[in-house]
Amino acid sequence: MFFKPSPSKLKTMTKRLFIIAAIALFSTFSVNAQFHIGIKAGVNAGKIDGKSFKEEFNYSYLLGGFAEIGLGDKVSINPEVLFSQTSATTDTSFTNTLPNFKNDQIKAKLNYLSIPILLNLRVVGPIHIEAGPQFGILLNKDKKLLENGQDAFKKGDFSMVGGAALHFSAFRVTARYVVGLSNVSQVVNQDQWKNQALQVSLGIAF
Repeated sequence: MFFKPSPSKLKTMTKRLFIIAAIALFSTFSVNAQFHIGIKAGVNAGKIDGKSFKEEFNYSYLLGGFAEIGLGDKVSINPEVLFSQTSATTDTSFTNTLPNFKNDQIKAKLNYLSIPILLNLRVVGPIHIEAGPQFGILLNKDKKLLENGQDAFKKGDFSMVGGAALHFSAFRVTARYVVGLSNVSQVVNQDQWKNQALQVSLGIAF
């Protein structure tokens, strides 16, 4: 006599098989792809490159999370989601850019949600190098920079990232340079504003 399970038992069996398959798939992926996630925090020395701003780096902070997706013994793809802050002080030439602008000492603070997608290569021992694109989303717009309330900065930013990292067991020490490629100025003038940053961070992978 052929045994036919009840719908409730069949549903339970299906759930168990799905869970077993998911665990097996995740285990296989973890072993083969060497998948890790982690958190990090550090110092962000940023500036806005352009003749309207002072040529100086201002120190702030960054924090966020990262993933490491291994493609072999030496290569991985490392996507990250970071919150970082950049600040810059307007220069005297800002009055030339906007003739009606009277105050030449305004400090702009920009908060970005940055998403770098980096190719990581282990060179020797704990030494790694990394490079790739970074997409930035502006979380705030500093309207105080312009007297008429016009938005001074665009909503998005595109940069290239390059740097080095040291991997000590679960710890990650990273130093990198971020070069902005897109003009973040929303003001109609001939001056282009581009973000630049030096970043040093400490992270831990799980």
